[in-house]
Amino acid sequence: MHRELQSGIHDGRIDWVDYAKGFCIVFVVMMHSTLGVEAAAGKEGWLHHLVEFARPFRMPDFFMISGLFLANVINRDWRTYIDRKVVHFFYFYLLWTAIQFAFKAPGFIAEQGIMGVAHAYLMSFIEPFGTLWFIYLLPIFFIFVKLTKRVPWPVIWLMGAALEISQVQTGWMVPDEFASRFVYFYTGYIAARYIFAIAARAQATPALAMAGLVIWGIGNGVLVKAGVAALPFYSLALGLVGAVAVVTISALLAQHDVFKPLRYCGRNSIVIYLAFFLPMAASRAVLLKTGIITDIGTISVLVTATGVIGALAIYWAVRWTPLKVLFERPAVFWLVPEGKKKAEPRLAMQPAE
Repeated sequence: MHRELQSGIHDGRIDWVDYAKGFCIVFVVMMHSTLGVEAAAGKEGWLHHLVEFARPFRMPDFFMISGLFLANVINRDWRTYIDRKVVHFFYFYLLWTAIQFAFKAPGFIAEQGIMGVAHAYLMSFIEPFGTLWFIYLLPIFFIFVKLTKRVPWPVIWLMGAALEISQVQTGWMVPDEFASRFVYFYTGYIAARYIFAIAARAQATPALAMAGLVIWGIGNGVLVKAGVAALPFYSLALGLVGAVAVVTISALLAQHDVFKPLRYCGRNSIVIYLAFFLPMAASRAVLLKTGIITDIGTISVLVTATGVIGALAIYWAVRWTPLKVLFERPAVFWLVPEGKKKAEPRLAMQPAE
């Protein structure tokens, strides 16, 4: 599959895909870090402009990449499919929701009392909690696509596009985010061949790819500055074009493997996504309270870096200990263990990603 990119494969993973995921997860952490710092400080910093620039394509690309390899597994039997694409993500959602609640419970108790905390926790089963909404929504996408795989793809894609353009606002995150994001996930699924071809073309003609990126960057920046990037039709167009731009950037980076740490972040994007909230919140509190650094943009950069590196540090610290269950699903929670691991269901682990 995708022979034109075989030279960009390490350990069975395609480098540019990991670069794209690394690119997106860093921007996700940057967004949460920057907005959190600005909210606490009561003013904006210079990094806010980069966060706004990335808003049109940050999550669209993440969802598009998530759907990229779905065609390889969609025909699996339902039990295996649900195990890999539903149970897998819900394991991490339930585990890390509990962890986040443990850290935030004192504040919740002070504001709402014990019953308020219990209500908020129960609500997290139907209303995704905090930063974890992405891995709550992915299983819903996976199930929906498998259920509708016999429906002609233009029908489903146009439905997804119409939902995105309609900008559904029910006040409930699940239908709202489904409407906003599904079209990108589905595009990754149905257009995987063309997305890989775009990456290959970028690597074959880097000068042309760079020229295209300059044009895209100017156009995206102008529309964001003009305040129209979030409007109907504009948001869909910028999301799709921006996702292609990230693929192009990632393909160029992978060709020379210039930024290997970014590729590593992509290989461990779920690890970062699950754990960044803790080092992010801790570093934000320290930097703002000590006042050693006063520039809000600089603080936002440091908090972003701490969120990413801190999450990886937690992973490095536990991966050879029993606490590796924080990032690896024990086979005891598998519905369909793989291969010879069936004989050792309690010892075998399935990585978070």
